[in-house]
Amino acid sequence: MSNPDRPLSHQHGEQPSPQPEMNTSAQIPVELPALDRAPLAYENPAFLNGPDGRIIRILAEYTEPLARFRRERIQDTVVFFGSARFHGREEADRALELLNNTGSMAPAPKSEQPASIPEILEGTASDLSRRRAVAAVEMASYYEDARRLASLVTTWASTISPTSGRHRFVVTSGGGPGIMEAANRGAMEAGGKTIGLNIRLPFEQRPNPYITPALNFEFHYFFMRKLWFAYLAKALVIFPGGFGTIDEMFEVLTLVQTHKLAKNITVVVYGTEYWNKVFNFEWLVNTGAISPKDVDLFKFADTPEEAFEILREGLTTHHLNFEAHQEHHPSSGAPHAPSLEDLLGPEFARTL
Repeated sequence: MSNPDRPLSHQHGEQPSPQPEMNTSAQIPVELPALDRAPLAYENPAFLNGPDGRIIRILAEYTEPLARFRRERIQDTVVFFGSARFHGREEADRALELLNNTGSMAPAPKSEQPASIPEILEGTASDLSRRRAVAAVEMASYYEDARRLASLVTTWASTISPTSGRHRFVVTSGGGPGIMEAANRGAMEAGGKTIGLNIRLPFEQRPNPYITPALNFEFHYFFMRKLWFAYLAKALVIFPGGFGTIDEMFEVLTLVQTHKLAKNITVVVYGTEYWNKVFNFEWLVNTGAISPKDVDLFKFADTPEEAFEILREGLTTHHLNFEAHQEHHPSSGAPHAPSLEDLLGPEFARTL
């Protein structure tokens, strides 16, 4: 017989279900530590400075300069390239000194410095230091020529009154010492705005003091810096220099040669003797490496006045006269409607 006191399930031989134990700890509230707010993504340095933030950094080096160029009403530029390693010869008692590296503020080692006059007279100077003593004087003259040319360009550009009120043909450099400093200095002394596109390097360096403060830039990425050199330039002046100068020179010439820039850039190569020692352009033509017409992409100059006339003619013919014709003879016959570029500026070099 079944036992009426047992549960029905047990009467049929089933095992009783275990009774849940009381979790006394659940009855006691557990206090977790308060969380700090997570940083916003654009304020998180670990993200922004890491590999995942690279695209943000690249975009920032495009949009932040663009905003400043618009604010300062910069329409276009004349870019100066040249060696960063040479000081100017503005004082008779100032010793000429070579710098250690492109953009560096530190001097080169004593063994690489130009010999002093006493060292030459005493016969204690090495062959390298004697050669560099002669070259240093020549390089210092290039500094003064760049300074003079930048002043001529800036003075002339200040007489141009575009209807947009924007600044035309603003002297621009890589922002460092040497020829770059000379260009910014000449422009500043002529009363104009002047741009410095510096690059962050792994050794001591700083922008030269002649750059307009609002137009003092520093880039991490070389290719973004190069973009801004090419985008706004209507003319390019290449003074004697080394790897960096040669790199910039031929990069722009290649863009022009391959018709990747939908504008005419006037290119002046300053210092015929220097550059003919560095490159044998005739040999490049004779071997078929370049076309004969490729040497027409640039013109040589040996004085600031000669270079200025080449620049003024090129900028006037290909830009000022062309713009005046477009303004008075719009292709549609209707009044010229301002484009977004006209309203916002600066005027960019379109790429095909």
